[in-house]
Amino acid sequence: MPNKVKLGFLGCGFMGQLAHMDNYAKLGDCEIVALTDNKRNQAELVAARYAIPTVYTDYCEMLADPAIDAIVAAQPFTNHTNVVEDVLRAGKHLLTEKPLCVYADNGRALVESAAETGKIHMVGYHKRSDPAIEYALGVIRGWKASGEMGKMTYVRIVMPPGDWIGGAGGAIFTDEAAEPFREEPRPDGIDEKTHREYVSFVNYYIHQVNMLRYLFGEDYKLTFADRSGVLLAVESERGVTGVIEMATFLTSDDWQEEALVCFEKGWVKVELPAPLASQQAGRVNVFTDNTKSGGVLTCPRMPNRSAMRNQAMNFVKAVSGAGKPPCESREALKDLQIAMDYIQYMKRYA
Repeated sequence: MPNKVKLGFLGCGFMGQLAHMDNYAKLGDCEIVALTDNKRNQAELVAARYAIPTVYTDYCEMLADPAIDAIVAAQPFTNHTNVVEDVLRAGKHLLTEKPLCVYADNGRALVESAAETGKIHMVGYHKRSDPAIEYALGVIRGWKASGEMGKMTYVRIVMPPGDWIGGAGGAIFTDEAAEPFREEPRPDGIDEKTHREYVSFVNYYIHQVNMLRYLFGEDYKLTFADRSGVLLAVESERGVTGVIEMATFLTSDDWQEEALVCFEKGWVKVELPAPLASQQAGRVNVFTDNTKSGGVLTCPRMPNRSAMRNQAMNFVKAVSGAGKPPCESREALKDLQIAMDYIQYMKRYA
């Protein structure tokens, strides 16, 4: 059996444990060999649960460990500019949570670091790794290549606020205070109100901003946003319309996210589970109406594997050279610009 990919974890909070560590710990082709967190007691307890042999008090010491191939930095995105370049320049491949960082102006340096070091910086847009999205994308690409369903006409993503945790729990916590980190610099002209509105949008809807590009298969530009903050409309490079429907309603006890991709003679719809729902993939419906016999609806069965688990598998494959990251930093940079375009567009209603 090939050597296992050796991982170090930078951070072991709620997301670090439940979204990431719990999934990597169950994979057979990698092992978590080190951990660091500024909550020392919590780090020791988490390390004991997952049989992680080494706990570092300083993340720079962990980065100096030659046995570590890659780092999973389960950090708030507001802290990425403080750690990403250190990880990459230490010669480690890297996975961070979404988005790349706070502002595109600062994200360019992170992209340059990945390019200069030749190391992977995969950004954790885990929805790209959902088996249902992977299946749907295969269908979409096949239709584009064959032309059998005509042209792509429309992409719609719906994600009202809801129960994103999906019953996940069991993380270890202590009452230690987290050390504050240096705030990412703001670009010129960004006041406090704009900053708060921008960060709120990025924190909640950047997944959907990213997913639009993935489903289009190309870049796009913002064309409209309504004054109530419910709808965002875009146009792809080839002129396909797309929309994100945001807080149209609230679902307090479940999660109702879906993506619809339409062609002239068919469509693909994906319904996604709560982000932290354990071992649950999305559902796919595929409708075709390109024959004289009429329309056909198929509902393929997905594997019993969550997007977070599949994302962990995809990162390990990328590090070992067996696959490509679903989203790297150079693409993730584009999401921050779209987010800023949206906030600037909304200012016309002020």
